[in-house]
Amino acid sequence: MKLLVVSANLDVRFVTVILLVMGLSTPGQTEIISLDSANIDDVLNNAGVALVNFYADWCRFSQMLHPIFEEASNVVREQFPDAKQVVFARVDCDQHSDIAQRYRITKYPTLKLFRNGMMMKREYRGQRSVTAIADFIRQQQVDPVKEMLSLEEAKTLDRTKRNIIAYFEKKDSDNYHIYEKVANILRDDCTFLAAFGDVSQSERFSGDNVIYKPVGESVPDMVYLGSLTNFDLTYAWAQDKCVPLVREITFENGEELTEEGIPFLILFHLKEDTESLENFQHEVARQLISEKGSINFLHADCDKFRHPLLHIQKTPADCPVIAIDSFRHMYVFPEFKDLSVPGKLRQFVLDLHSGKLHREFHHGPDPTDSTPGQEVLVGEVASSPPESSFQKLAPSETRYTILRRDRDEL
Repeated sequence: MKLLVVSANLDVRFVTVILLVMGLSTPGQTEIISLDSANIDDVLNNAGVALVNFYADWCRFSQMLHPIFEEASNVVREQFPDAKQVVFARVDCDQHSDIAQRYRITKYPTLKLFRNGMMMKREYRGQRSVTAIADFIRQQQVDPVKEMLSLEEAKTLDRTKRNIIAYFEKKDSDNYHIYEKVANILRDDCTFLAAFGDVSQSERFSGDNVIYKPVGESVPDMVYLGSLTNFDLTYAWAQDKCVPLVREITFENGEELTEEGIPFLILFHLKEDTESLENFQHEVARQLISEKGSINFLHADCDKFRHPLLHIQKTPADCPVIAIDSFRHMYVFPEFKDLSVPGKLRQFVLDLHSGKLHREFHHGPDPTDSTPGQEVLVGEVASSPPESSFQKLAPSETRYTILRRDRDEL
């Protein structure tokens, strides 16, 4: 038998082809489904879990990922042979720019995870290797619902986390299957538990029951009063409980928050200043609950995010500070003490949506305004997709790099 000698600098893709021909790679090649406008909804809606590679042929990183992605699909298929349980798919974003726009793809390659057709907030950001991608999919197959064998377990929950507990007559039921589906989608945001049969009987005085245990020992439980067979209602209730109205922006989640594609309303505060945060949370809930979905409500640690503050001409000594990041400019709320003035914060957000803040930035205060807010330019990039000021400072330097620099200096 002749041995094949491969030089060290031979193209990796060529080596992959040779190995495939020789039969030395993983047997049983898995098809990577190419998605287009005609089949994408059908494929994703019928997949328990789908990992989709959004790529561009001209991108060398996309080219490097192709053989890795294909080999990872082969490894996963051996463990999960059901073709609908796990799907590996790809989208050529040059050929299907409408799909790229639909899922707010701004860089290549991007790996997005879908469950039953719903795109998860957190894209895959792990190592681009066969082992890492396969391990990630295996983790997604782990049951997100922990079964309680005793009601005493509910008394030992970690109350620094958000917990949802369900009590069912039996596991093989429509009610539980809906609950399990919701838990799969929100597994990164809440801890889900369930008890069945005799164990749950004392909690099922009026039928199957789901409760939410908020963060904090003394905070009362909240009971779900909707239909457990209605996925949309159950999911909406659980999402409202698991995903707080005001979230913290960190070094780890800054980019993925940006990728949600809606502007930020941010409170910069000192970590120990919990009073300002509580006041901000209260006013957001009181004045802006109807704006949920059109703007992200966030809070950030002033000490950690010194550089973004500098670019709105502020320092930690100025905190608390409220600002809007529109992905084009940052606009500073004039005075934090006006936070509790009825309608003041809401008008600030409405002025963003109406274009007033942007117009005043470029042309000065409207003639009818005597006390306009401050607006600070933080950089624009022509004909580029929306980018948060936390991500983009100027064409040559990203704000996300600045965030990492902040972290490294701590």
